[in-house]
Amino acid sequence: MTEYFPNGSASAVQLALRALVAGEADQTELDTLAGSEVLIPSGSPIGEQTPGTVTLPVYEQQDGTELVPVFTSEARMQHAFPKVTEHRQVQLGALAHRWPSEELALVIDAGTPEELALTAQGVKDLLDREED
Repeated sequence: MTEYFPNGSASAVQLALRALVAGEADQTELDTLAGSEVLIPSGSPIGEQTPGTVTLPVYEQQDGTELVPVFTSEARMQHAFPKVTEHRQVQLGALAHRWPSEELALVIDAGTPEELALTAQGVKDLLDREED
């Protein structure tokens, strides 16, 4: 398996993601992920979006699954989407708390060895840290 760490080292969030993918994540690593800032690719300049809102890019796979990609670094986002130059930064746990649909999946760091896909329920169960 080829590692993709452009500067040669993984961040704490990427190490936590690696542990979750390997099925070895503990509560501390889940909290690290939930508390981390992730990048959401955007097709429009930030100034054109309503303040306080985030438009989620939804991609449909051949099997009909709809997913939202997020990334733990600009390098990882550029690796997956080289033409995307705009993004929004949001806390992963806050995004999970306001996850918009039971039909949408979340993919973290698509195209890397630590790629993680979660169903809507998985997003809520693993990453939502806010209380209603």
